[in-house]
This record gives sequence, C-alpha cells and structure tokens, in this order.
Amino acid sequence: MSALAAAVSLAASHGVACSDPVVLKQGSNVLVHLRPAPVVARIAARTALVRPSVSEHFARDLSVSAFLASRGVPVVTPSAELPAGPHVSDGFVLSFSTYVPHDPTARLSRQDVLKLLPDLHAELRPYEGRLPTHGPLDDVDNVLTYLDGLGVPDLARFRQWRDDLQAAWSAHDNDVQPLHGDPHPGNVLVTPSGPVWNDFEDTWRGPRAWDLACSADKEEAAQRTVDIYGGGAAPSDVEFHAETRRMFGTLWGVLMQWS
Repeated sequence: MSALAAAVSLAASHGVACSDPVVLKQGSNVLVHLRPAPVVARIAARTALVRPSVSEHFARDLSVSAFLASRGVPVVTPSAELPAGPHVSDGFVLSFSTYVPHDPTARLSRQDVLKLLPDLHAELRPYEGRLPTHGPLDDVDNVLTYLDGLGVPDLARFRQWRDDLQAAWSAHDNDVQPLHGDPHPGNVLVTPSGPVWNDFEDTWRGPRAWDLACSADKEEAAQRTVDIYGGGAAPSDVEFHAETRRMFGTLWGVLMQWS
C-alpha cells in the first residue's frame, strides 16, 4: 500500500490524477495502473533489496523501450503524460510507462515467443547505450550477498553452482549482442493489434543463447529451441544458459521465502 501511495502521490505532483489505482502485478516489482490515466507505475520491490543499481535498471528499461519504439517495434513505451523517470519518492524507486490495453489472461506459447525473438534481436543490435555484460551473474552475486546478510543457511551450494558456471562461461559467451534479458511469455502483452514487448529492465549485452534459454520450455530439447528460433545459436550454448537460468530461478525462490 505504501508503494501504491508513493506512485499516486508522485503522479499527482506532475498533474496526473489517479482516482482508481489497480495493482497489475506484485512480485519483484509492483505495477500499478493509475486509472483513469493511461499510465502504469513500476515500483521497485524485491529488486530494490538485491540491486544496488536498481535505478539504472529502470533507466535501462525506459531507454531501450524508447529506442525500439523509434524503430517501429511494438513495445510498452515510456509515459508521455509525465516525466518517465526513474524517480525516487518516499524511499521507492519508480518509473512510469504507457498503459497498453491487453488481455491479462492471454499468453503466447514459449514457441511463439521464440519465433518473435529474431526480429527483436535484429532491432536491438544497433542499440549503443551502456549495458552490463554479466547481467544474470551480477544478480546472483547480489542475491547471495543479501541472503548471507540475513543469515540464510545452505548458501554454499549456490556459491559452488555459481563458480562452476563462471568457470565455463567464456566457452558459451558467443553471438554477443544487446538482449531482452527476460523474454518469457509473461513479458509479451497480448493486445488486439498483436503482441507487444514489455519489461527491458534486465537487458544486457550477452549471448543470444541466453534469450533462447529464457524462452525455451524446460522439456524442449536445445536443438528444437534453436530450430524454432531459426538458427544462429549453438544448442550447447542454449543448454548451458538454461542451467544458469535454473540456478538463478532457484536462488530467487529462496529470496522470495526470506524477504
């Protein structure tokens, strides 16, 4: 409720009135539609606990979204109703984007997302903004540091898992370019005019196989994933980054329990 109040208050200070706020999502961030305004507030929640640079992540989302929109890519754009941010208000990091009418119950299949990725990757390649180069591993380090401070037991296995992946990382750091970073079906809105990409907070400069691994079904063979995408990545790289993603997802589950 305090996050929602911070968003409503900050929007009002910029002349955007909200009489009927609707929480769209609660998790790593809180997303609030500031109805009746066509504005969605993104408020850092758990991400603020484990990302010292969470404002940079929010700024990256806005920058990449604006860049892609300028190239005609269907994306959720930074709000034009008020300064998009990122802002810091009442201790919260916030940004504002344009509300896109969509069906919240509809999702593309993972295979459909994989088919959309080649065009998105092509449009991302010219992006020249500063991007991290070890995005998921940086997050793992930050989460481990935070959980260690809470006295969470049994973190040694995650550190060993992380070290093993780090040791093999360079062999799978191929076909590097700006990525979406988290292109799962929940980050593609289903709208009357077609799919719209959302949430570039995790964009980083890394191997294309990472994005393929994010979109692949866990039961889908790596070769099948590459085939659906249309080639351009080695199945062995997809398998490796799927393992990295499994480690990150498991660790994030521990964070959800302790925060």
